[in-house]
Amino acid sequence: MSYFSWKALAPLLVALLVALLPAPESLAPHAWYFFAIFLGCVVGLIFEPLPGAVIGLIGVTVAALLAPWVLFSPEQMAAPGFNVPNSAFAWAVSGFNNSVVWLIFGAFMFALGYEKTGLGRRIALWLVKSMGRRTLTLGYAVMIADTILAPFTPSNTARSAGTIYPVLQNLPPLYDSQPNDPSMKRMGSFLMWTAIVSTCATSSLFLTAMAPNLLAVALAETATGVRIGWGQWFLAAAPAGVLLLLVVPLLCYWLCPPEVKSGSAVSDWAESELKGLGRLTRNEVVLVVLVLMALMLWIFGGDVISASLVGLVVICAMLLLGVLSWNDILSNKPAWNTFVWFATLVALAGGLSQVGFVGWFGNLVGARISHFDPLMAMLALTVIFYVLHYFFASITAHVTALLPVMLAAASGIPGLDMQMFVLLLLPTLGFMGILTPYGTGPSPVYYGSGYLPGPLWWRLGAIFGLLFLLVWLAVGVPWLLLIL
Repeated sequence: MSYFSWKALAPLLVALLVALLPAPESLAPHAWYFFAIFLGCVVGLIFEPLPGAVIGLIGVTVAALLAPWVLFSPEQMAAPGFNVPNSAFAWAVSGFNNSVVWLIFGAFMFALGYEKTGLGRRIALWLVKSMGRRTLTLGYAVMIADTILAPFTPSNTARSAGTIYPVLQNLPPLYDSQPNDPSMKRMGSFLMWTAIVSTCATSSLFLTAMAPNLLAVALAETATGVRIGWGQWFLAAAPAGVLLLLVVPLLCYWLCPPEVKSGSAVSDWAESELKGLGRLTRNEVVLVVLVLMALMLWIFGGDVISASLVGLVVICAMLLLGVLSWNDILSNKPAWNTFVWFATLVALAGGLSQVGFVGWFGNLVGARISHFDPLMAMLALTVIFYVLHYFFASITAHVTALLPVMLAAASGIPGLDMQMFVLLLLPTLGFMGILTPYGTGPSPVYYGSGYLPGPLWWRLGAIFGLLFLLVWLAVGVPWLLLIL
C-alpha cells in the first residue's frame, strides 16, 4: 500500500479507534463521538492526504449527518420544537457566519491588491535601493518591507515567499554568493535567514499578518467568550514585537554573519528594476489610500465599524475604483480555499464546546493543576504550547489540535485571568514558526533556496526560537499585567 493510502486511511482509523473506546466517566457519549471525528480531522490536517479545506468540509458534513449521535444530546432532541436536520445544518455552516473568517477573506483581497498593482514589489525594491549599500542595512530593509506588508497580508507565505523572496533571490549572485556552495555565506545565508526571522516576528505583531492568528481568535472566542480585536492584539504584542524587529537584523548579522559587508551592486540592481517599473500608477496610489484608511479604522474605529466590515468596504472600494476586478476575486483560489477551510474548522472547534467536551476536559485538567499559581500555570501552558510546535508542519493544524486543549486546561484553574491568557498565548503563533524548516508557510521556500542547509537552520531555529519565547515572556507578561 502506498504512503498516500496510509495517509488517507490514518484520519479514518484514528476516528474509529477513539469512537470504539468507552467514553470517559462524566462525559456524554455523543460528546466523545464528536471528539473522535474532530481528532480524525486533526490527523488529516497533519498528514494532508487531501487539502485542508476538503478535510474540514468532510468533517462538518459527517458530524452533521451523524448529528443525532454526535452533536445533540437526547435531552436536546426531546425538547419541543427542536428540529434535528435543520439544527445540524445550521451548525455545519455556522463558521461562515463568523466575523473573523470574513476578516481573513478581506485581508486576502488586500494582498491581491498588492500583487496586482505591483505595490508590494515596488516597496521592497525601493527599500533595497535606499538601504542596500551595506549588508546590515539591507537586512533592515528586508525587515521593514515585511513589516509594511504584514498588516494587510494574512498569508505570510504570500507576503514573504511570494513577494519578498523573489526580490531577495536576485541579490546574493550579484556578489557571487551561490546556493549549495561555500560561497552562500558571503551574503545569501544572512539575507534568507533575516527574511524568515522577520516574517515570523511580524506574524506575531499583527493579528492580520497570518491567517492562523485569526483562526485562533475565533476559536478562543467560541471556547471562552473572550473577544480580541485588531487594536487589542497589537497593543498586547507591540512592546515585545517591536523590540524583536529592531534587533532581529542585527542578531542575524552576528549569528549568521555575511562575508560581504558593503557594496553598490545590490542598490544599483534595485534602482534599475525600479526604473523598469516606472512612476507610481494610479492604482498603486489608490491602494495606498485604502490601506491607510483600513489601518486607521482597525486601530481607532472599533467602536464604530467592525474590522470585518472594514475589509468588505475596502473590497467594494477596490472593485468600484478598478484596482481589482470581480474576475480577480473569483480566481483568487487561496482566498476561497482559506475561507472554506477556516469556516469549517471554526464550526468543528465550536462543536467541541457545544457538546460539552471542552468544559469536561477543562474541569479534568483544572482539578489536577488547581494548586498551581494562576500566573505560573499560564506561563507553563504557554511554554508547552510553544515547544510542541516541533511536532507540527502547519500552524493551522497546531492551532486546531492544541488551542482548545490549552484553553480548556486554563479554564479549570481558579483565579486565572482568561483574557490575559488568550493575549499571552495567541501571539506566540508567529514566533514558533522559526523553530523548524517546516514550521510555517514560507519556511520550505527559504529552506529550499540552498542558502540555509539543515544543520544551520536547526541551530539558528533553536537559538531564535528560544530568544523569541524569552523576550515574549520577559516583556509581554509584565506589559499585560500593566494594561489589563
